Amino acid sequence: MHVGMTTVFQGFGGTLSDREVWAADLALADLAEPLGFDSIWGLEHHFTNYAMSPDVLQFLTYMAGRTTTVKLGSMVMVLPWHDPLRAAEQIVLLDHMCRGRVILGIGRGTGKVEFDGLRVSMADARAAFRESALAVMQALETGVMDFHGEIVKQPRVELRPGPYASFKNRIYSATVSPESAQIMAQLGTGVLIIPQKPWHLVAEEIETYRQTYLQAIGVEPPPPIVGQWVFVDENADRAEEMARQYIGAYWDSVIDHYEFDKPHLKSTPGYEFHGLMYDRLTAPGGMEKMTEFYINLHAWGTPEQVLDKIVAFSDLVGSDSIVGVFRYGGMPPEEAERNMRTFARHIMPALKALPSREPTSSRAVAP
Repeated sequence: MHVGMTTVFQGFGGTLSDREVWAADLALADLAEPLGFDSIWGLEHHFTNYAMSPDVLQFLTYMAGRTTTVKLGSMVMVLPWHDPLRAAEQIVLLDHMCRGRVILGIGRGTGKVEFDGLRVSMADARAAFRESALAVMQALETGVMDFHGEIVKQPRVELRPGPYASFKNRIYSATVSPESAQIMAQLGTGVLIIPQKPWHLVAEEIETYRQTYLQAIGVEPPPPIVGQWVFVDENADRAEEMARQYIGAYWDSVIDHYEFDKPHLKSTPGYEFHGLMYDRLTAPGGMEKMTEFYINLHAWGTPEQVLDKIVAFSDLVGSDSIVGVFRYGGMPPEEAERNMRTFARHIMPALKALPSREPTSSRAVAP
């Protein structure tokens, strides 16, 4: 199994200044390669302390110069917020700098505060994402962008430097809604799973995605990549107490940043599924139920419990890649480092010893 870690640069909760948040998460990223993690990931978010990481490629470029072997992943680059041509150029340049270690995660975004601040229409986000993804993926493979859609209109231009290597099976999309999963399958991207719904529903949607991918692309998709907010402690009671505190606080930050407790998503085209969150949160006892539900989507407990949860989640969706988040929700830096080191020492060797799933993308559909 591939085991990665991601930084979220979260200022929500706790008492750290923005400078201290960045110092804490950069320190964790610097530990990733020495501790044996396979990849380092970053996020893209704007304007709130939910995740103070407005340029994921800039962060990954910094880490490219500080590492030699780990993969470098974006979780995710939100394409509607970028000019597709500039995005393609920046991705290719990073891939040259790190000699082909980039894993490109892309998405369409959900935060109203971000769309408003960047002066981008949320109502057009789904169409903009699809066209931008097509344009960028074409350019990453051919070195040429020539795209004429309803939103993206780019005359033919060549990228220089040209692509370092093919991005086949190195592009993933984040999905929450079934409609987005269908778009990803038709585009031919893998799936990044950011837990927000029951695991059995995720498994059903992954199977639908797989079948759509087979029909559209002609081969099976790569296994999904699963994100997990991790808290591990040798003491089971302390592990539960701290997980409820910090994962619960992270869930509070999700609601705050995305404004899931406000009804705007219910009437925004393309975000109807997300709008259901408002109904659940505002129902009697909804906040308490949703917090409990969210905490239990993630891997926390003793080393044995965390290992069992990760294996169970991965088996359910057919994943062989896990990306852990180790500091969030106001967690002090020293606690986050202990959390990450304990995971690396007691859990990661067992995960890496698991057999990799067959690269299903190499299996073509029978004629």
